[in-house]
Amino acid sequence: MTRRLTAVCLLGLLIAALASAALAVPGDFVFPRKGAGAGSEQFAPAVFPHTLHRVLFKCYVCHDSLFKMKLGADHMTMEAMGAGKYCGACHDGKTSFETSNFDNCNRCHQK
Repeated sequence: MTRRLTAVCLLGLLIAALASAALAVPGDFVFPRKGAGAGSEQFAPAVFPHTLHRVLFKCYVCHDSLFKMKLGADHMTMEAMGAGKYCGACHDGKTSFETSNFDNCNRCHQK
C-alpha cells in the first residue's frame, strides 16, 4: 500500500510540474517560409512545439546559444540545420530525429 501511495503521489507531482511548466510559456510557433524558391510550395510553414521543448529543457539550452529570443530573428534554412545549426544542433539523428531525412519533413512542416 505504501508503494502504491508513493507512486500515486509522485505521478501527481509530475503532472502538476508539467502542467505548470506548460502554462508558463507560449504555445506552438509558426515559421512562415520566407523567400521560398521554385517547388517549395509543397511544404507548409514549419511549426515549432515550443511548449513541449520548454517542458523538456531549460531556456538557456537553446537561448541565446542557438536562437535569439525574438521570433523570426534567426534566418533558418534547411542547409544550416543540416550543418548542425539551429534545430539541427539536436535534430541530428542521434539526439533526436534528423532534419536532413526527407521522411521527417512533415514532423515540422504541418499543413
